[in-house]
Amino acid sequence: MATTTRSSRATALPPDQRREAIIKATLPLLLEHGELVTTRQIAAAAGVAEGTIFRVFKDKRELLAAAITAALDMGELDRRLEAIPADAAFEAQIEQAIAIYQERVAEVWQLISNFGSKLRKKLATPFDASEGLTALFERNAAHVELTPDEASRYLRAVTLAVSHPMVAAEKMTPGQIAHLFLNGAGK
Repeated sequence: MATTTRSSRATALPPDQRREAIIKATLPLLLEHGELVTTRQIAAAAGVAEGTIFRVFKDKRELLAAAITAALDMGELDRRLEAIPADAAFEAQIEQAIAIYQERVAEVWQLISNFGSKLRKKLATPFDASEGLTALFERNAAHVELTPDEASRYLRAVTLAVSHPMVAAEKMTPGQIAHLFLNGAGK
């Protein structure tokens, strides 16, 4: 008697949840393969049959557009920034925020490298104001002379400038950036 092996099916999800799960699985593949990623690779990463992708997306192009939009969404960035413990030392909070921003710089830069001009239309302000970073400065207002909005904008600018692979010859650590931001370059 021959045994047949059945592949396990993905857990049934409502279309919106399935769509989000596929997008989430697609993001790392976009960073690695760019638009050359295949729907077969996406299906494998999402743990679904390839046909399932086309039940929630019209075509691969729509899926890639949705994944890029998700990658540029500030919501996840803000959630990560808001999760920085408020009871940590101010400089430690700044270092954690910088590390999060450095990851974002690297991811967005990789997307730009992989998608070029197709992505530029969506990149009006990828490093726009972050509610999470502004909130960090609001709860630590006693430690800075700037308004929370100004401090947030300047920290983002400094982090981008010293983390971007086309600008910085050598990437600075979050601790180095925090020290520069909080203490300046003087003795």
